[in-house]
Order: sequence, then C-alpha cells, then structure tokens
Amino acid sequence: MAEEKKRTRRGNGETAIYFGKDGRWHARVPMGYKDNGEPYRRHITRPDEDALKDEVQRLEKQRDQGKAQQPGKLWTVEKWLWHWVENIAKDVVSENTYDGYEVAVRVHLVPGIGKHRIDRLEPEHLESLYRRMQKNGSKAATAHQAHRTARTAFGEAVRRGHAAKNAAALAKPPRVEEPEEEIEPYSVEEVQSLLIEVNKRRNSARWMLALALGLRQGETLGLRWVDVDLDHEYLKLRRNRLRPKYEHGCRETAPCDRKAGYCPDRKQVRRETKNTKSRAGRRAVPLPGPLVGMLRKHKEVQARERKTAGNLWTESDYVFTKPLGGPLSPNTDYHDWKRLLEDAGVRDARLHDARHTAATVLMLLGIPDRVIDQIMGWEAGTSSRMRARYLHVPDAMLKEVAQKLAVAIWGPAPNSPMDKDQDNEG
Repeated sequence: MAEEKKRTRRGNGETAIYFGKDGRWHARVPMGYKDNGEPYRRHITRPDEDALKDEVQRLEKQRDQGKAQQPGKLWTVEKWLWHWVENIAKDVVSENTYDGYEVAVRVHLVPGIGKHRIDRLEPEHLESLYRRMQKNGSKAATAHQAHRTARTAFGEAVRRGHAAKNAAALAKPPRVEEPEEEIEPYSVEEVQSLLIEVNKRRNSARWMLALALGLRQGETLGLRWVDVDLDHEYLKLRRNRLRPKYEHGCRETAPCDRKAGYCPDRKQVRRETKNTKSRAGRRAVPLPGPLVGMLRKHKEVQARERKTAGNLWTESDYVFTKPLGGPLSPNTDYHDWKRLLEDAGVRDARLHDARHTAATVLMLLGIPDRVIDQIMGWEAGTSSRMRARYLHVPDAMLKEVAQKLAVAIWGPAPNSPMDKDQDNEG
C-alpha cells in the first residue's frame, strides 16, 4: 500500500486536501457559515486525486458565485413547494395567482415529482411529468401552468442556495397550440340587438361598459360611484372585484356535508376587491354621452331600490349591486351575460369576447393606438402584442383594402363605380 500522505495545513478559508487511511483522497471545502455563525465545510472524497481536485474546483466556483447549497437538512421537492407556496408566494402575489400556484403544486407537482431531492431534480423529471399529465387527460395549457409554477418556485430555491440549478428553467414545456377557431367580435348590428335587450334589464349600463369600452369583468364589478364623474363624462379604474372564496362556518360536530360555498354558515375568506397593480390598469376612461345617460338613470334606480329595501339594504358604494345592495358576484354576472345573449338572439360567446368587440370598434373608428392602449389598459411593453391579439379586421374592411389596392396598381375597372364618379366629375 502506498505510503499515507499527511494532511496539508491550510488557513481557515482554504480547502484542506489529504490522503486518508481508507486509501481515498479527501477534501474539506469551506462553503460559508451555518445559521449559528459557525464555519461550514463540505467533506468530499474520491479515489483519485485529480478527480477530487476537479470536484473541489466545482464547489469553490459555486461558493464564489453564491450558488452553493446551504448547510442543514436537504429539501425534498414536496417540502420546498409547500414551503414556497404557503410562506413565500402567498404574501407577495395576488389571490388569483396564488390559487393557480396552489392547484399546480397540490394536484400536479407534488404527486408527480415530490419525492425527489430538490438538489437532484433534473429537467427530464419534469418533462416526463408533463407527458404523463397529457396522457392522463390534462390539456397542454394545464401542463404549461404547472411548468411556470415549478420554474418560479425552483428559481427561488436557487436564489436561496437550496439547489445549484433550476431544473424547470432547463426543461422544455409542452407546446400550447393557438385555438383553431378565431375569436369573432360582435358586429355593430349584433351590439345594437344587445342594446335593445340591455335596456329592458336591471344594471343595463353594466353590459354597455363591456361592449362599448371593453372593461374587464373585475374592473366593472369593482367600480364605485366615487370613481365615476358623470359631469365631466369619464370614470377612473382603480380596483378589481375578486371572486369570492369561502370556508365552512358550520361546527365540526355538525358538518353540513356541502361544499364550502354552499354551507349555510359559510365565511368569506377573500377580500372583495384589490387595487389594480399595473400603472396601465389604473386609468381614466371617457364615457360616451348615451352611456352617461344610462349611468344617471341607473343611479336614480339604485336610490329607489335602497329606499324600498330600507334596513334590508347592504350599504356599499358599488355602481352595480345585487337587488338588496352589496357587490355582484362574478359567477352571477356571468350567467346574466349568457341569458342576455339568449334573450337578444345573439350568438353565444364568452363575456371576455365583448372586450375584443370594443377594441375592434375603436380601431374601425380610427382611434390612435396610444388612446386605444389607455382605454383598454394595456402596458406599453405589451401593447403591440395585445393589439395583435384583440384587434380583428372584419372581412368588409379587407375587401375594401383589396379594391383600393387593385385601383392603385391596375387602375379602375371598366364601368366601375369609381369610373362613374370620375365621369360625373368631368
């Protein structure tokens, strides 16, 4: 056996390399400090000195770049995901974003990859999960949501030194195909049919805010009278109505055996509204004259409802309320929209498609892009992409462009209306 090599003395901040009695090369690499302030060293061993030095260099590089794993109990993917979603993400993202994260963690990520150690997770583990999800019936968009959640969660783990790499950032998510059926905005004739039916209904102005100005559902239901200036004919958008979330209020000794939303003693656990987070979302929107008239009439009707209801009225400053006051539920609002379409004899579409209609009408009216961006609440960095998504060119406009192009290149066709106009001018 080769003569044992003694340990080389090193300073406190230097790596110690030595040949041990077990016939292997050892190293103790300074990696930082423990929570109690004591120095933390990683002990590694290899049968070959060169292999050991290569590993020492790798660890020292991680340490110097701030990417080294911190001392303490190693995280599993399951443990980290639940810690991240409940103790880190929950306090810094919106309720809707948190709900999406929580579902992805609980339903897909923890059951699929939760048993792995976070520092040993590979992109292939995630890609295999995405394939299994789709094989079991999940849509590509659902797998993509799980991927985005994992990428955000593991990115935080890397920043905190619990893993050296973000496996989700390296993994290839499934491709999300664009919907084959193009969204078709409502025509002016269809909007007019809706207007006739809207005027017969309570909260009629609510639907015209969507069709004429493209307000999102949350923006409309979160609108308060303090934000509406009827004298100067504009409104300010500052907050969004959130979907209610409930917990059981019944006692454990006598559970109602229903879903929380249908519990007789249910408790609301989510705030009603949240402030609009983006600067573009906080905006002033002009009100057309007829819509100002609808809102004035709506305010008078609401005052009569309040007086009739008396003590039963739930006081609030919301523009659109239930018959006895209080904010409208987004779910109730959605079903009211579907009934409106049916009663008006207009084709079925999502409530959000009314936003496409408003954006297209603004384009047809020749409104400058910058003004459209403000009315729709689009960020400057994404406005061109959003216009491409929301502005739809009608077939009639395409036909008109084709006719003008034909005249410019080939000249007016014989006996065309343009020829006749020129003859008349002559």
